[in-house]
Formats: sequence, structure tokens, C-alpha cells
Amino acid sequence: MPDAPLRFGIIAGRFNREISERLAVGARAFLRERGIPASRIREVWVPGAFELPVAALKLARSGQLRAVIAVGCILRGETPQYRHLADAVMHGLMTASLLSGVPVASGVVVASSWKQAVARSRGKRLHRGREAAQAAWTMAGLFKGK
Repeated sequence: MPDAPLRFGIIAGRFNREISERLAVGARAFLRERGIPASRIREVWVPGAFELPVAALKLARSGQLRAVIAVGCILRGETPQYRHLADAVMHGLMTASLLSGVPVASGVVVASSWKQAVARSRGKRLHRGREAAQAAWTMAGLFKGK
């Protein structure tokens, strides 16, 4: 039986939306460059980075996607809370992947400043959204026919 067409999910956090939008644009662009039409990319927006893991798990368990790409931005504030948030989000994304058996790629930027976050969401050389899409693409190939 021939393989079903590749379908991907992109989950983006609305908090620090400007950065998340850039990351999502980069992820979509990478997938389209690989021949994945918009109709085979499911995009979901959640309130912030903390909500990314549960949305990733839900999409991954849908049985419709080959991989999920999570993008968002966590900025350092005046307290160390951002470290705990970043740890929880990264752990949650990995857990979603392990529980579902579907690759979940992280394009979540954790930055000390707005300037750093912008730098990680621009261009082809340093763009976490594109990098996450590339990881998802690679893992989707490894999991082909699972």
C-alpha cells in the first residue's frame, strides 16, 4: 500500500506573537520548499509556550500527522521564572513525542532579550522555526511506514 501524503502540524504560542509569527512563517516556508502544500499543514495557535506541549500531544495523537513543529518565544524577565517555564515546555514537548510516537520538533526560542529572540527568528542561517521544520522533516522520514 502506498504511503499516505506527508502532513505536518505547526503549533504556535501567541505570547510574544511577533516572534512566534516569524518562526511559524519560517517553518511553513521550509515545508513548502519541500513540496508540502498549505492544505497538508495544520496550524494551531495557543495562548503561550506553556500550552504548546498539550496541543502537541493532542495533534500528534490525532493520527493525521507525520510530525509536529512547536514554535514560541520565552523571554528572560526580572525573575528566574523563564528558566522553569523553558524547562517545563521542553520536557513537555519531548514527553508528547514519546507518548504519541510522533516526532515533535521544538522551535521554541528561549532568549535573554528581545534582540536575541529577533535574531533567532530571522534569515536562513539562524532561524529556529526553519530548524524545527527541518528536524520534523528528517524525523518524518525516519518514521516513514511506522
